[in-house]
Amino acid sequence: MLRPTLQGRYTDRLLLAVAGLLLVFGLVMVASASVAVAERQTGDMLYYFRRQLMFAVLGLGAGVFMYSVPMRHWSNAGFPLLGFGLVLLMLVLIPGVGHEVNGARRWLNLGPVNLQASEVARLCFILYLASYVTRHRAQVQTRIRGLLRPMLPLGLASVLLLAEPDFGSTAVLLAVAAVILFLAGAKLLHMVLLGAAGIGTLAMLLVSSPYRLKRLASFRDPFADPFDGGFQLTQSLIAIGRGEWTGVGFGNSIQKLLYLPETHTDFLFAVIAEELGLVGVVLLMLLFGLLVWRGFAVAQAASAREDYFAAYVAWAISAWVGLQAFINMAVNMGLLPTKGLTMPFISYGGSSLLVTCASLALLLRVDRENRMAARTDGPTRSAGAAR
Repeated sequence: MLRPTLQGRYTDRLLLAVAGLLLVFGLVMVASASVAVAERQTGDMLYYFRRQLMFAVLGLGAGVFMYSVPMRHWSNAGFPLLGFGLVLLMLVLIPGVGHEVNGARRWLNLGPVNLQASEVARLCFILYLASYVTRHRAQVQTRIRGLLRPMLPLGLASVLLLAEPDFGSTAVLLAVAAVILFLAGAKLLHMVLLGAAGIGTLAMLLVSSPYRLKRLASFRDPFADPFDGGFQLTQSLIAIGRGEWTGVGFGNSIQKLLYLPETHTDFLFAVIAEELGLVGVVLLMLLFGLLVWRGFAVAQAASAREDYFAAYVAWAISAWVGLQAFINMAVNMGLLPTKGLTMPFISYGGSSLLVTCASLALLLRVDRENRMAARTDGPTRSAGAAR
């Protein structure tokens, strides 16, 4: 049953509530996990919390903008968005323009903030690919060339991402692209061939890079070298183990006291497990599960009214958030090698939070158009879907 909000508009209240809970929970946990590192680096224990709160406000502003733009405009902007995303990835590799942190050149220095180019570019590529497969569904479903054409620019994007280097973002981008192509009706044989080529290429890059091989060795047995290559993972596992069923209590983590590196970014999940225990971890997983479920429901409703662009975007965003959250949790628990991926809504990171809020707003926009179409008993198709 549709429930009207103010001015006759509609929204999925459960989806909005889950996203809001994740955002608030992330702010609280960033405040807890970053106190020691913030005091050591800046002298202000709440430095990272205040910055994350600022980015949350900016993210809400970006979300309002994304929500206000009809999906047909994003469909028509697919190719320009592809170009914009590629330009961002190229700029970040230019010495003096791209900002390097811990050996990775992933950020553009914009004065008081650093923009992580891969976060913005990924959303641009999703919108481009959704627009392309909407306009060329017949070719995607029948010819392997229909798959290769959109994947060529995404292959270039992957090369640029690997040059930063950013192996994790590359894997997520290609996985989400595979989701869009599969749901667009691409032949399974074509998907298998394309997937095998992609996995083979990534595997070759993995074994040809000494530092990635070192990470892989540390992942397989972190306790074999607990004070060097395996240090981060062993400290994360210690934190998770200390949490047991109900945790040591909010704010009482020991590992965040400069034992576990990156406690407020890549390894915030370990602090959550230590302070809130298995109960807190399960509740967090349930929230992400609810968000993905509602996102898929929104996509299915858009597909039912034949607005395929909106459906592909909703499916891709839901899969992206769910996959990245899963990878982050798996890395913290030692189920996957370290990827350097944040947890959406939760981990500290301005670019990640901005883009996640903007992406969720697109999901809510699709939901609004679904409900408005149902209210008027007629389809409201994106420009690309009508062609």
